[in-house]
Amino acid sequence: MATADRQGRRTMELSMRLWTVLLLILMPFSAFGHEQADLVLVVKSRAKLYLMKNGKMMDVYRVALGANPKGKKLQEGDQRTPEGRYILDYKKEDSAFYKAIHISYPNAADMRRARTMGVDPGGMIMIHGHKSGFEWLSRLKEPYHWTDGCIAVSNSAMDAIWEAVTVGTPIIIRP
Repeated sequence: MATADRQGRRTMELSMRLWTVLLLILMPFSAFGHEQADLVLVVKSRAKLYLMKNGKMMDVYRVALGANPKGKKLQEGDQRTPEGRYILDYKKEDSAFYKAIHISYPNAADMRRARTMGVDPGGMIMIHGHKSGFEWLSRLKEPYHWTDGCIAVSNSAMDAIWEAVTVGTPIIIRP
């Protein structure tokens, strides 16, 4: 009986070692499974946000923009989403909306234009989900641009974008 017990334990040890090696090999893929985007591209005319890596599209999401989506954001309250090159400069998990990633609007060109026009360029432009508890409205709102100038996505899309971008990722917003 002792020999059978020892063989059983050895088999069990070998099996455990094999599983440990397998887990160590696969763990980096599962622990770091979210590929990081090196650029976020928003095309307003298509109402799409693209996560890019090395010039190739990783993912695409439907977006809602400012209620007055055509043209560059000129001033606070115009309900336009900015156009240009910016940086995603911080993440806000406790936003009034389901997560938010701040866009570095206004940039120097936006501030110059607003100063020339004698207006406030506005700010606090973000990529965000829907108000907490109102995700069910996203399907109803989907065909409409309803933000004050932000870029809104579904909460599930926001989770994916949140994981795929780091602070400092560039964002380009095109007409």
